[in-house]
Amino acid sequence: MIVAGSMIGSGIFIVSADIVRNVGSAGWLILVWLITGFMTLTAAVSYGELSGMFPKAGGQYVYLKESYNPLISFLYGWSLFSVIQTGTIAAVGVAFSKYAAYLIPAFSEDHHMFRLLTGTNACGNPTYFTISAAQIASIILIGFLTYTNTRGVRGGKWIQNVFTSTKLLALFGLIVAGFIVFKPEIWQTNWSEAWVATKSSLKDMCNPSLGFNVNSIGGAALFGGIAAAMVGSVFSSDAWNNVTFIAGEIKNPQKNIGLSLFLGTLIVTVIYVLANLMYVAVLPLNEIAHAEKDRIAVAASQVIFGKSGTKIIALMIMISTFGCNNGLILAGARVYYTMAKDKLFFRQAGKLNKNSVPQWALWAQFVVASVLCLSGKYGDLLDMISFVVVIFYVLTILGIFILRKKRPDLPRPYKAFGFPVLPILYMLMGTSFCVLLIIYKPEFTWPGLIIALLGIPLYYLARVGNRDNQAE
Repeated sequence: MIVAGSMIGSGIFIVSADIVRNVGSAGWLILVWLITGFMTLTAAVSYGELSGMFPKAGGQYVYLKESYNPLISFLYGWSLFSVIQTGTIAAVGVAFSKYAAYLIPAFSEDHHMFRLLTGTNACGNPTYFTISAAQIASIILIGFLTYTNTRGVRGGKWIQNVFTSTKLLALFGLIVAGFIVFKPEIWQTNWSEAWVATKSSLKDMCNPSLGFNVNSIGGAALFGGIAAAMVGSVFSSDAWNNVTFIAGEIKNPQKNIGLSLFLGTLIVTVIYVLANLMYVAVLPLNEIAHAEKDRIAVAASQVIFGKSGTKIIALMIMISTFGCNNGLILAGARVYYTMAKDKLFFRQAGKLNKNSVPQWALWAQFVVASVLCLSGKYGDLLDMISFVVVIFYVLTILGIFILRKKRPDLPRPYKAFGFPVLPILYMLMGTSFCVLLIIYKPEFTWPGLIIALLGIPLYYLARVGNRDNQAE
C-alpha cells in the first residue's frame, strides 16, 4: 500500500497533457509511459537486493552510505529534504488544490489572496509575487497530515490503507468505464499518425490566446522532446522507494520490502499504461494536450459520465492526492531521523516523541514543503524533482556493483533481477535522461542540481560542528 499509494498521487491525472505537448502522438505518449515503467520496474527489482542487505530505517540513504561514503549519502538526504521529498509533497498538495478548485472555485490558483508587484517581464507586462487560495489549501492539507503522523504510525497506516484502496478502485473504475464507452472514430484518428512526433509551443508568449504552433520533430530534437515528456511520467512513477525509508517499522523487511517494491511498481505501471490508453480511446489528442488546467481525468470523465460524473472523479482524485501525501510525509521524516543519528542533520530530528515517531523531523519537512508550495507551480516543481531524483537512482544502482566487490560476504536474500544487464541499462537510460534535461530544460534542472550540491559545504560544516562538540 505504501509503494502504490506513494506512486499514485496526482501525476496520472495531469501530466499526460504536457507529454502530448512535447511528443504529440498516441504512439509516443504510450511509449514514454512504457519507457518510464520499464525504468521504474528495473530500479525496483534492483533495490530489492539492497533492501535485503540493509533492512533498516533510512533506505536509500543507508544504501548510498554503505556503497560510497557519508558525503554521498548526506547529499542524497539533503536533496531529499530540500528538493525531492518536500518538492513532491508540495506538488501533490498543489494538485489536490487543482482538483478541489473544480468542486469549489474559491480554491482556484487564479484566486489570489496576496499579490505584490515585482517588476515587468520580457513582454512588458507586470509580474507579481502571488499567494493563491490553492497554495494556502495545499499548506493546510500538508499540515493536517503532518499532525496526523505525529500521533503515531498506526494512524498513518490506517489512512494509507483506506485511501490507497479507494484510489486504486476509482482509477480502475475510470479505466474500465472509459473502455466501455470506447470511441472507435477517436481511437482511429489518434492512432492514424501514431509515430509522427510533434511539439506544441505558444504562437506568441506574450499573447497565449493566439494558440499553439505544432511542429514536427525528429533526431536530437525528438530525444529532447522525449526527455522533457518523461519529466511528468518519471514524477508520476516516483516515490516507490519510500517503503525502504521505514524498513525499521516493517515486519520481516528482508523479504517484504523487495516483494512490495516489485508488486507495487508492477501494479502501478500496468494501471498507468491502461489509463493512458483509455485517454486516447475517449479524447482527441488536441483535447488531451490542452485540457483545462491540464485536468485530463476530468475531461475524460466528462465524456464517460457526463457533467455529474466529473464531480465524483474530481473528489476521487482529491482522495488520491490526500493518500499519496500521507505516504510521502510518513516516509520522508524517517530519513532525516537516520541522518540525525549519524550526526549529519539537526540533532532534534533524531529524537522520537511519546508515540515513537520523529516529530521534529516531520514538522521541519512541513516547513520546507510549505515554502516550495509558495515558490513554484506544479510543472516547475516536477522539472526540478525528476532531474535530481534520477541522478540518485543511478548512483544507488551503481552501488549494487560496488557492494558486490566491496562486501561480497553480506547476506543477499534477493539478487538484483537481470544483473548486470538490466541495472546497466537503467544507468544508461537514467544518465541520458538527465543529460537531455540539462540541454533542453535548463531553467529548472540547474537550480535543482545547485541545491543538491549546496549540501557539500553543509556536510563539512556538520562535520566540523560534530568535532567541536566532541572536543567540548
